[in-house]
Amino acid sequence: MGGYAEEKQRQLDIRYLKMARIWAENSYCVRRQVGALIVKDKMIISDGYNGTPSGFENICEDDMGLTKPYVLHAEANAITKVAKSANNCDGATLYITASPCLECSKLIIQAGIKRVVYGEKYHNEDGLDLLKRVGIECTYIEVE
Repeated sequence: MGGYAEEKQRQLDIRYLKMARIWAENSYCVRRQVGALIVKDKMIISDGYNGTPSGFENICEDDMGLTKPYVLHAEANAITKVAKSANNCDGATLYITASPCLECSKLIIQAGIKRVVYGEKYHNEDGLDLLKRVGIECTYIEVE
């Protein structure tokens, strides 16, 4: 990509990350709210935020303030939402407010996502390392 195309892509990346951050506000989680968007062919094909599975009460933390083990991560919610649609993630870009964990990175790989843009670094980089190992482009953009 040339300079202009690269800058245009960066501006789009920033916009989608800002949208993912707004989407994160839908989460009922107290400890951390994370949002995700999946974009394919310049269209948002899915969205997600961290929370409990369908049919569960919208309480993410236990009495000790720890995240319940069945809470889904934002990217897992976005990917599984695509599975219920007529679309697929092949070649798509995932925009996520925080870098993915190892478990979600496995889903990202299997879903065919080719690019991940994230706005916050997760405390553990194992997920990013796995994505890079299989050639998925990972881009960190700090958004104000």
